Amino acid sequence: MLKIAITGPESTGKSALCEALALHYQTNWVPEFARDYLDGKHPPYTENDLNIMAEGQNENENKIAKKTEGILFSDTEMTVMKIWSEHALGYCTPYIAELYNKQHYDFYLLTDIDLNWEPDPLREHPHLREYFFGLYQKELTQANHPFKIVRGMGVKRLENAINAIDTFLKNRP
Repeated sequence: MLKIAITGPESTGKSALCEALALHYQTNWVPEFARDYLDGKHPPYTENDLNIMAEGQNENENKIAKKTEGILFSDTEMTVMKIWSEHALGYCTPYIAELYNKQHYDFYLLTDIDLNWEPDPLREHPHLREYFFGLYQKELTQANHPFKIVRGMGVKRLENAINAIDTFLKNRP
């Protein structure tokens, strides 16, 4: 099984892209656990909250991976949790750091901030989009993860993601 993570700042179309890619490649995807967990909760988030969200994301991915062949797409992963923890708490929780260091994805799609901000009760930082995008790009680069930035509106964004994945698949050993 090949694992592809869809990662990036808030309101950059990760969930929609992940679902569309799974449909295109006729495979499974892992939804973002935090959206359900946070329904009705508001900041500030505690270390315990962040750890529960990381654990839930990890458990859901493991469950879905067991019934997946081919490609598994994950809507967020521990890079998101690491950056969120560092921003919200000023440090990465030891539990999230442990999960982050254990995770493995074959390829990452980093969603650009070229989409309009979509207000949502769970989204917090419309004014910090460039800052967060820079953090994701730096994290993926420093960790030496293979990634491609995905840009474009609507169908063009999906086409760009498919082209990036197809190129990755064609060139992998």
